[in-house]
Amino acid sequence: QVELLESGGGSMQAGGSLRLSCVASRFPITPHCMGWFRQTPGNEREGIAAVTKGGATTWSDDSLKGRFTITRDNAKSTLYLEINSLKPEDTAMYYCAAGNPWSCSPSVRQFRDWGKGTQVTVSS
Repeated sequence: QVELLESGGGSMQAGGSLRLSCVASRFPITPHCMGWFRQTPGNEREGIAAVTKGGATTWSDDSLKGRFTITRDNAKSTLYLEINSLKPEDTAMYYCAAGNPWSCSPSVRQFRDWGKGTQVTVSS
């Protein structure tokens, strides 16, 4: 089981930028599909994007591409999510997850190992 630890969240002003990190331990992320998700209170966890070991990215919504960037550094077993032009609606708990390599899309049910999340709060 891959253990994942997210960091980089906090309280931000709208219009700013941040980069979330997700570091894996016990096992490298290299073979895994990796994904970022977010969840707000009372709502289901939703996918943002998933990235294969080779860097191919699948987005849950193409409209996210303009402000969100997902990258991975396999050598560091680290996954990143950069968010630009932050909006109050980006406020959520952000989670990273590791899944099987043969099916890589930002669907919650395709991921087995999850971090505990990092909170992002954006004020206007």
